[in-house]
Amino acid sequence: MASWVTRTPAIRDHLGASTAQMGLILFGLSIGSMLGILSSGALVARFGARAIAALGTVAIVAAMPVIGLGTLADVAGLVALGLFLFGAGMGSGEVALNVEGAAIEAAGGKNFLPLLHGFFSLGTVIGAAAGIAATASDFDVVTHMLLIGVVTAGLFAVSIGRLPAGTGKAEQRQGSGTARDETSRAPATLILLRDRRLLCIGYIVLAMALAEGTANDWLPLLMVDGHGFAPAMGSTVYLVFAAAMTLGRFCGGAVVDRFGRAPILAASAVSGALGLAVVAFVDVPWAAMAAVVLWGLGASLGFPVALSAAGGSAAESGGADAAARVSLAATIGYLAFLAGPPTLGLVGEDFGLRNALIIPLVAVLAAIAAAPALRGRAAEREVESSST
Repeated sequence: MASWVTRTPAIRDHLGASTAQMGLILFGLSIGSMLGILSSGALVARFGARAIAALGTVAIVAAMPVIGLGTLADVAGLVALGLFLFGAGMGSGEVALNVEGAAIEAAGGKNFLPLLHGFFSLGTVIGAAAGIAATASDFDVVTHMLLIGVVTAGLFAVSIGRLPAGTGKAEQRQGSGTARDETSRAPATLILLRDRRLLCIGYIVLAMALAEGTANDWLPLLMVDGHGFAPAMGSTVYLVFAAAMTLGRFCGGAVVDRFGRAPILAASAVSGALGLAVVAFVDVPWAAMAAVVLWGLGASLGFPVALSAAGGSAAESGGADAAARVSLAATIGYLAFLAGPPTLGLVGEDFGLRNALIIPLVAVLAAIAAAPALRGRAAEREVESSST
């Protein structure tokens, strides 16, 4: 993903696309993400998390040359198609891997998802560093995309066989507790939609995903067009954001174990809101770069901590399926990836990308008020036991 993000200005210039047109191209990523996320719950339940993680990674590997060839041919629709494949692979694979992470948390009694997402962020740091070097040296963007596809395929071949088979599949079969039996006529998703706490957690995932996704989709262009950075420096700012995300996620698990999900999520939202506000309203380039650190630290824990809370809420709701809850919360969150890129692009076309940041800023501020929803009974017991 970092390879795409850091080369966005080069691809935009190659295609000659406006801000609004880039928003529509990014809509391919959003549609693919939603298709992947909406289908992933049922697919994981049927085939297990490992199979869907594998399918998602294959789609990502296939997407990179399509994006590169679309850029070479100056065909925006082909780039959008490549982003569609990329989004579909990311959406389905991410849900499957979060189901795996939630299962590890349940088995070990520790917050593991922040660390898992930390390695995702570490990948963005490595990819962003390579993208910055490619941008600074005017390395051909098409060749870059092709090489990344090859590297990703190699990493996939090494790692996929190490995942256990049937994690989400086994959990789905065992999820026939009282809550499901009493409402057997209603689809499982409709049953979960009646859980107000889960919906509140889902909104937090949405708000924090919007904050993270805004940076992933627009940060280099935002710094180039909104703060006057050169393209290579705009990509460097994204690297700073990714590094802050990585630091927050690697350190976040222990902090959440110590203080609990609700206060850490609230603090994260405050940090993210401050960073967004400075980038949007302070017309000082160095201040904007510094604020990106706050933005990255704030966004780092929102998604994984809220998904942990979604999986943990199963124990407090009559034994409802944790995998389905993680899938639903992630699905709600992915609405940010569906609506976010085109909305910010259209608003940015008329009012500027910096003013468009008001949208994720308001969403993150609302997440502060929603943070107490993460304070479940099980979470409180975990904090009390760790404190003693």
